[in-house]
Amino acid sequence: MKLFDVYPRFDIEIDRAEGVYLYDKEGSQYLDLYGGHGVISIGHSHPSFVKSVKDQLDKISFYSNSIQMPTQEELANKLTEISGYKDYKLFLCNSGAEANENAIKLASFHTGKSKVIAFKGSFHGRTAAALNVTDNIKLSAPINMNNFPVEFIELNNEEQLIQAISSDDVCAVICEGIQGVGGLDMPSNDYLKFLKNQCSQNNIILILDEIQSGSGRTGKYFAHQFADIEADIITMAKGIGNGFPLAGLLISPSIQAKPGMLGTTFGGSYLACSAGLSVVEVTEKENLMMNSTEINKYIKEELGHLKIKGKGLMIGIEFNFPIKELRSKLLFDYKIFTGSSANPNLLRILPPLTITKVQISPFIKAIKELT
Repeated sequence: MKLFDVYPRFDIEIDRAEGVYLYDKEGSQYLDLYGGHGVISIGHSHPSFVKSVKDQLDKISFYSNSIQMPTQEELANKLTEISGYKDYKLFLCNSGAEANENAIKLASFHTGKSKVIAFKGSFHGRTAAALNVTDNIKLSAPINMNNFPVEFIELNNEEQLIQAISSDDVCAVICEGIQGVGGLDMPSNDYLKFLKNQCSQNNIILILDEIQSGSGRTGKYFAHQFADIEADIITMAKGIGNGFPLAGLLISPSIQAKPGMLGTTFGGSYLACSAGLSVVEVTEKENLMMNSTEINKYIKEELGHLKIKGKGLMIGIEFNFPIKELRSKLLFDYKIFTGSSANPNLLRILPPLTITKVQISPFIKAIKELT
């Protein structure tokens, strides 16, 4: 049986990984500045992460959410501490798309309304509702289209927001803390405050998608916290599990839970929670949010002649030419993994938050030589 061929793949076979490095089957070392779409937050094969998952595997790997699981409560408490969202509730699931799917559903349950406002350039996942609020029609099959009314507006455009929410059928506005696939554009702090205010005044749920920009990647636990606001629902995935499938929603106390309202078979499993607990503990112990800020500053100092977007270690370097060839040279000539986006001129950098100045310096040297 052959694989269903939907992924464009590099002709590289990775055999193992450690810290910020990948090793192929021939033993060649690669610097990982992409982290598998920003998933690797505390580094590949971090000893604490490996031990936590292995220890849990020796006890029990899985049972359904039909029993009490104290590890879920423990993870909820740890996330409360590190995120600052003290009165919110946690729902655990498996992926970013699933988290956004449930967030949209919750908003509709809570408000009794169905229209969603999303933003141009957005990406929220590949399941039905998540696709409907993703600004890329090519990803949607006919069955996915027109599931519920959605209006896409320009990021940071206050007039368009006011016009979009003028009707009384809007249940939610969904916004990325920083657009990942879209090209590292982000809502300004003033716009986020305006957005929060407008949603609060109009009985609209504000959903902040922090799937890629969360887990400390930007220098704060969530990117929207630079604006000093609280969203009604925050969706998390990717870095929260450091490679183990784990996602979640932080849900405002104003939204009440009802039996059967949401559900998942694998979400919040013993192994997932052990992975998540390890990530939070390492993030705090090793001061990874501070490190994200410091490495960002170092990159900007060294590459100040270039246009650098984003925050912390969610970085986009924008050139005045398509980066396809540059990215290929970085990978095959310099053995450095980087990412791309919908913006053909933007090189996306999402390294493990553990990376040091010494470790990232070969990338800086390569960019200077190639540009």
